[in-house]
Amino acid sequence: MVGPKKRPQIVLFGSSIVQLSFGNGGWGSILADVYTRTADIVLRGYSGWNSRRAIQVLDQVFPKDDTTQPCLVIVYFGGNDSMGPHSSGLGPHVPLTEYVENMRKIAIHLKSLSEKTRVIFLASPPVNDKKVGEFRSNLCWKLARNNELGKKYSDACIKLCEEIGVKGIDLYKAFQRHNDWENACFTDGLHLSEVGSRIVVEEIMKVLKEAEWEPNLHWTSMETEFGEDSDYDIVACDGKTTVNPSKWIYRQIKWD
Repeated sequence: MVGPKKRPQIVLFGSSIVQLSFGNGGWGSILADVYTRTADIVLRGYSGWNSRRAIQVLDQVFPKDDTTQPCLVIVYFGGNDSMGPHSSGLGPHVPLTEYVENMRKIAIHLKSLSEKTRVIFLASPPVNDKKVGEFRSNLCWKLARNNELGKKYSDACIKLCEEIGVKGIDLYKAFQRHNDWENACFTDGLHLSEVGSRIVVEEIMKVLKEAEWEPNLHWTSMETEFGEDSDYDIVACDGKTTVNPSKWIYRQIKWD
């Protein structure tokens, strides 16, 4: 393991929305930039997965006996669960009631990792029904995914969060507040564009800023690693002191 061991970990756990989050200006890469020198963003994304597969690997991805536990886990499952069932019984579909119980199990497991492990659930965003409906592939069956089904799972996720005291982000509503969201927020009608990813980060930052957590997990409140002043820093204009660059921000969006 790369040190120092005290650096906090923020884990992103979910399906393709998570797996792809470090590419094309994705929300995972934005978080990694925002939390530079304050926390490690750890990716545990698995394309095509539903909540059934997630609970099968909980103990492997998040072992309770590990000496180092994440300070925050951001979870996304639900989009694949909401896909219509196939007549063969194969496929990612999970009935709504089972999906809710699976998410409950995930929350219970994650909250048990440590007293300071916090959890955020991302509810499924909408999709571009037209583009998804036009999807054709020689590799797989037509995608039975649409907003009529997806909103039921999104609403159920938010309702569960309210019930069990987990922070929930309603991406369904957040995306629809954006002009031309159907075209702007997706690369293929389903997976997130840079615009869609920015909305995800905006909503995460709102939660982190407003949450009454101790310690506070908003990036502006976290300790900068090796952030102390040094004689080896850049020499200041007075020629007698140095300027500490450890908290300088170079990105266009400040994400305050």
